[in-house]
Amino acid sequence: QVQLVESGGGLVQAGGSLRLSCAASGRTFSQYVMAWFRQAPGKEREFVAAISWGGSSTSYADSVKGRSTISRDNAKKTVYLQIHSLKPEDTAVYYCAAKTGSIYRDYNRYDWWGQGTQVTVSS
Repeated sequence: QVQLVESGGGLVQAGGSLRLSCAASGRTFSQYVMAWFRQAPGKEREFVAAISWGGSSTSYADSVKGRSTISRDNAKKTVYLQIHSLKPEDTAVYYCAAKTGSIYRDYNRYDWWGQGTQVTVSS
């Protein structure tokens, strides 16, 4: 069982950067694959990035590849998502999610979710 709390969202101008954080509770954080998803109004939740339990493997959606970095600090039980060169189309609620096993891009594979943090990018 793990509880996730996201932070770091806000209003940013296009071209700016943000770092989202997701703090986890529970003793087995280091065993979980961690991921970020986002959902814009009227759209389906979509995969953004994921990182393996040890941090050696990562995966990114094409929409953020090259301008984002997912990382984790297992000692702090926290996963981060840094996004640069933000665009208005990055506007969404960003969710942190956790699962055991391998990295998947399908949100149905993830067992635990945070409440989300709003990111709004103004043009």
